[in-house]
Amino acid sequence: MEAAGKEIIHFEIGQPDYETFSNVSLAGIRAIIEGKTRYTDPAGILPLREAIAEDVSRRRGIEVHPEEVVVSPGGKPTLFFPTLALVEPGDEVIYPNPGFPTYEAMIGVAGGIPIPVPLLEENNFSFDLEAFDRLINKKTKLIILNSPSNPTGGVIPRHDLEHIAAKAQEFDCWVMSDEIYARIVYDGIQAFSIASLPGMRKRTIIVDGFSKTYSMTGWRLGFGIMPRELAERVSLLLTHSLGSTAHFTQYAGIEAIRGPQDSVEGMIREYEQRRDVIVAGLNELPGFRCRKPQGAFYVFPNIKETGMSSDDLADLILEKAGVALLPGSCFGCYGEGYLRLSYATSIATIKEGLARIGSVL
Repeated sequence: MEAAGKEIIHFEIGQPDYETFSNVSLAGIRAIIEGKTRYTDPAGILPLREAIAEDVSRRRGIEVHPEEVVVSPGGKPTLFFPTLALVEPGDEVIYPNPGFPTYEAMIGVAGGIPIPVPLLEENNFSFDLEAFDRLINKKTKLIILNSPSNPTGGVIPRHDLEHIAAKAQEFDCWVMSDEIYARIVYDGIQAFSIASLPGMRKRTIIVDGFSKTYSMTGWRLGFGIMPRELAERVSLLLTHSLGSTAHFTQYAGIEAIRGPQDSVEGMIREYEQRRDVIVAGLNELPGFRCRKPQGAFYVFPNIKETGMSSDDLADLILEKAGVALLPGSCFGCYGEGYLRLSYATSIATIKEGLARIGSVL
C-alpha cells in the first residue's frame, strides 16, 4: 500500500523509535576504528561478559559469574539454543499464549510438545495458574516465561512467580525467563526475575539483550544467563552455527551497560506518557476495552464487543484507515479477540492513528 502512495501509520513494529544513544554509537565507531573487527570467543568477549554479570547481579539480586554469561547476535539464539540443548523429542514445554511466536516455533524445532497456558486479562495478563497446575506434569522439561510480556505488556507478579517456582522444583523443570523488557516498566512496578527466588538460580535461564533497553535492535546483541555447564553447551552450539557476535558491537554493549543511564530513564518516562495517551484513546473507541499495561511498549485491547475477529478487524483498519497493527491471533489461539499495538512512536502519531481507527468503526 505504501508503494502505491498511501500513507500508513505503523503500530505493528515492535522496536523502539529512538536512535541508539549517542555514547553507545560512538563506542561502536571507536571500536571499528581501533580494529575491533575480528572473530571473538563464541560466548562473547570477557569484558562484556563481566559487565553483564555485574549488572545482572545488581539489578536482579543474584550472583552471576562471567562463565555463566553467553553473548549472542540478538536474543533469539539464547532462546533457541538452550531449548535445543535441553528439550528431547516428546518432552513437554509450557509457554505463554498469547506470546512471542518464536516460543512455539523453537519448541517444535527441538521436537518438543508445545503446551500453551493462557494469559488472563482479568489478572493483568499473568499466567492462568489453574490451567498451569493442570498442565504441568512429569513430562514437562521446560517452562517459558516472558515478563514484561510481548504482546500484552503484562508483568507477572511475585506471588505468581513463587507459585510457578514451587511447581518447577516439584516436577524438576527448567525455566526460561525472557526478560528482554525488564527495564521498561511503569508506575513504580518492578519486574521480578524468577531466578532470584530460592532454589531457582540453578534451573533458570535468563534471556535478555540490548535491543529494547538501549534501542539497539539493528546491532544484534543479546545474552543469556544460565548455569555454567549449560552455558558451555550453548557456546558449542554458537561455535558451530553463528560463530561469534560482532566484535565492535560488543564494545558498544559495554558502553551501554557501564555508561550513563539517563537516556534509558528518559525513554521509559516518554513511553509511560505514550502508554497513557493510547490507553485512554482506545477506551473511547466503540467495542474496545483496554487495560493499562505495566511494562514493555505494547497495548493489547480487547475487541470482542466489535463482533469482528481480530484478523478481520486488523484488515479493515489497515485497508480503510491506513493503520497497521497486529491481530492478537498472531500470538496464539488465546490472542483471538484482541489486537496488539506498539506505542513506540510519537504522541502525535498515536493520536492521528486513533482518530483514523475511530473513523472506520
